[in-house]
Amino acid sequence: MSGETRFTYEEMVTRNAGFVTPAEQAALREARVFVCGVGGMGGAALQSLVRAGVGSFTLADMDVFETSNLNRQLFATTDTIGHQKVAATCAALARINPDVGLTTYGPVWVDRLDEILPTHPVVVNGMDDLAAGIALYRKAREHGATVIDAYTSPLPSVTVVRPADPRPEERLDYPTRGVDWRAITSEMAGACKAAEALYVIVHSSSANYIDHELAAGLIAGTRTRPSFAPMVIETGTLMAFEAVKLLLGRPSGVDHRGVFLDPWTMTIERPRSAAAAWLRERIARRLLSRMMS
Repeated sequence: MSGETRFTYEEMVTRNAGFVTPAEQAALREARVFVCGVGGMGGAALQSLVRAGVGSFTLADMDVFETSNLNRQLFATTDTIGHQKVAATCAALARINPDVGLTTYGPVWVDRLDEILPTHPVVVNGMDDLAAGIALYRKAREHGATVIDAYTSPLPSVTVVRPADPRPEERLDYPTRGVDWRAITSEMAGACKAAEALYVIVHSSSANYIDHELAAGLIAGTRTRPSFAPMVIETGTLMAFEAVKLLLGRPSGVDHRGVFLDPWTMTIERPRSAAAAWLRERIARRLLSRMMS
């Protein structure tokens, strides 16, 4: 066809030169990444990784795009509202890189982790299903996969949980330890959210940037999670960077405890020392108690 643009992978990634070596670009092309949840953070991470030249992905999501997704989810458009997220996302990715390898799963993906994880050493967790997330982390340990994740926080954050690292449910002392993920109750999930909120308040300035009444409703499960495009997309970008580092064997300054980015002050916030965390935890517990009363 006259005027038709001929796609080549080599031309697509030509501007990557200088950021990665030719050998590293070849490694990205051969890499496989599992992304569970292709909405906000997961979708942003996914788009960055596709444009960076990662060659193959397995995607899992069971939802459809809704109008409320338009404020932050990169693959949500007026044309994709009402469409399955996985299908719409795959169509968009093929328009970026027609050669990208895509395997997809719907609601049964948790039951297929023993098939998925052995060939996907890097996982981007972009979902907000707490029980499924616990199952993912447990299976990732079994299969030697690293999970890149973020906190439920009004600030961009990123964590990198390697196979030998403690799982979030262990580190934050969730009441789900030893419980089958399918048997996790709403009360357990609420306690898990409260434990995560406590960590976020102790180790970041997040409490300065969230309405406390709204946060209380989020912890109690009576409010939906607030999401703001600059925060969500920045978080997804941080996750994509960590995935690239892992795929290329480059060092990272992020561990299983994570880091926060305060874009309002342009400050990186790392986990506090034990003494500082002890003091702030006392203050944070009082704050959470007031929020929930």
